Amino acid sequence: MNLLNVYQSYRELVNALLYIVRTGYQWRNLPQEYPKWTAVNYYFECWKTDETFERINIRLNEIDRQKEHRESTPSLVCVDYQSVKLNPMIEKDRGIDDNKCVNGRKREYLVDTGGRLWVAVVDAANIADGKGALPLLDKLNGITERLEKFLGDTSYNKIFANAVSKAGYVFEKSARFTEADKSVEQPKKGKKFVVESKRWVVERSFAWTNRAAFRFFRRVTKHYERTVESSVA
Repeated sequence: MNLLNVYQSYRELVNALLYIVRTGYQWRNLPQEYPKWTAVNYYFECWKTDETFERINIRLNEIDRQKEHRESTPSLVCVDYQSVKLNPMIEKDRGIDDNKCVNGRKREYLVDTGGRLWVAVVDAANIADGKGALPLLDKLNGITERLEKFLGDTSYNKIFANAVSKAGYVFEKSARFTEADKSVEQPKKGKKFVVESKRWVVERSFAWTNRAAFRFFRRVTKHYERTVESSVA
């Protein structure tokens, strides 16, 4: 098989994976014009394990930032979570988010100021925000070159903020500070309502995810995957 055929084969595999994400089909219902579903699933598992998806995502983000005449990697990132319902037949890594009354899993996003998703982790929805976000710090390999600061709300102020500080970065909380908050940097606040600079972009990223899910990518409307690793991929 020559190099062109190899590229075409990979392109067909990627097209099949995008088809599944877009339509929400089960693996076994993949149309015949795509490679056999067992082959597609095999490569999905391989690329999930060796972090191929993460490397592709990082490279695409770099290209997109360069098109906007910006540095390829961010110096500031925003962290937040989104709770999503889980398929009723799946019990692994399931929990109830009491704040949002969601029975399922929690997606922790790490985005730049343009809303690009750089790192994500998935866990049961009942896991505390700060604790659930800790694995994000273990997946920063592709974006540490310029990274300096994390932005987050009050739910990340203790466990996660301390871990960020120990890793050599600055954590900035978006709400008011107390005298006991020594490990975080205080943002400037006005007397009237002020839109929190840069912090809102992660909420917009969630909105993009929801809009894309309902209109284009049905696989992400809720968690259908049996493992959190597959959900992240």
